Amino acid sequence: MGMVGGGSDAFIGAIHRRAALMENDIELVCGCFSINPEISLSSGRSYHLPDNRIYKNYTEMFENESRLPEGERMDFVTIVTPNRFHYEPAVTALDLGFHVVVDKPMTFSLDEAKQLQAKVEQTGLVLALTHVYTGYPAVKEMKTRIANGELGKLRRLYVEYSQGWLADRIELQGGNNAGWRTDPKLTGKAGCVGDIGTHAWHLSEYVTGQKVTGLCAELTTFAAGRPVDDDGVAFLHYDGGLKGVLTSTQIAIGEANKIYLRIYGEKGGLEWSQMDPNRLILKWGNRPEETIHVGSNTYLGAAAAWDVRTPAGHPEGFIESFANIYRNFALTLNARQNGETPTPDMLDFPTVYDGVRGMQFIETMVTAGWDNDKKWQPWID
Repeated sequence: MGMVGGGSDAFIGAIHRRAALMENDIELVCGCFSINPEISLSSGRSYHLPDNRIYKNYTEMFENESRLPEGERMDFVTIVTPNRFHYEPAVTALDLGFHVVVDKPMTFSLDEAKQLQAKVEQTGLVLALTHVYTGYPAVKEMKTRIANGELGKLRRLYVEYSQGWLADRIELQGGNNAGWRTDPKLTGKAGCVGDIGTHAWHLSEYVTGQKVTGLCAELTTFAAGRPVDDDGVAFLHYDGGLKGVLTSTQIAIGEANKIYLRIYGEKGGLEWSQMDPNRLILKWGNRPEETIHVGSNTYLGAAAAWDVRTPAGHPEGFIESFANIYRNFALTLNARQNGETPTPDMLDFPTVYDGVRGMQFIETMVTAGWDNDKKWQPWID
């Protein structure tokens, strides 16, 4: 693995490194870890890399790595930079034959996302997108039970992602990563909706197997003077008849990362909270509710069991969920390199197509959310 971003001054880079290295299937061999060459060098040295594999910019890194013999050069690059700087490194890497992992949202704009999809299809290489919350085993169990029809025809969904860290304009203080996340020149046209609303949307489509076809939304900026939204809510229609309510907010004081998903069908309901990640609750109308504890339990479905790392009673957490994406991605690359067909378990990670839909979600939310008439907005393709 090579890395663009993720230096010692970065917010999420350390999580990516720890997750990628968890299975010992991936080795960090090079990187351009910061736009500041001094920080890139000091970071790379702290990651135990030799100076000749620590680069001043990603262009130099990709070109030098492409000249190294196979087995020595990087096989893929992970891109953990502000949204504005996802597209160009990803396209450059693909052009030089390197697979890509990129943080969400995939690109700065919908147009860039479509171009990146075309590049992936042209090169035949693999792109993984780190929508981390679909990596939790409990979420995979939820998906399996819905696919098996345990809830019957789905009727109603509620998905919430609440934070409180942007209740005030802390971006004006400096020294935090709120600066780029609230700057439309770096984050794109959406703030909260792009940062965490995309997670809520993707979680809902992944678990239900249904796609959003249209929505009615309201976006708000509560912190006076902030140039992007810090709160959003939407009514969602899905292609299988499901109707949903999505809320994402970064001004809910006291909330850290409250992700809460509830789904109701004709036969029963399912409930999961990221703050209690190993517990899945099933609700029935004619018998007591059930609690499923995720771990090395024999009653779990194959998809959840594939991604379980700990014995029952020990929580599967945030880094492990990232690690599940990296592991499945790495196993897919290994299978391809060996001339084998990756199994469905290996292929269970978000791809460039999820990335394009994520940018379509942002575009649709922004178009609908600032409309004072609050008209129904069809999905923007």
